[in-house]
Amino acid sequence: MKNWIVALLMTTALPALAEGDVNAGAQKAASCVACHGAEGKAAVPLYPNLAGQNAAYLNHALQAYKKGERSGGQAEVMKAFVAGLSETDMADIAAYYNSLKP
Repeated sequence: MKNWIVALLMTTALPALAEGDVNAGAQKAASCVACHGAEGKAAVPLYPNLAGQNAAYLNHALQAYKKGERSGGQAEVMKAFVAGLSETDMADIAAYYNSLKP
């Protein structure tokens, strides 16, 4: 019985945590364009392409940058960019980049 309840919670609660508003994310991603490109495709190999990336992964990555859980590379730059973002902002940005074609 416990396993069934856990499975139910995993399939109903977790996807909602990663959901965001694509249109709001498009507006909020304006500062991301300089490095990640207008359509989520970076012009410089140093920066990752974000178009089509998994929204839950992107949301988790943004939160990790904000909490200082990521280091190396451009982590300090990303930490500065996400410092003022709310959880909703991060979910919206993740949803926006997920919606773009790779």
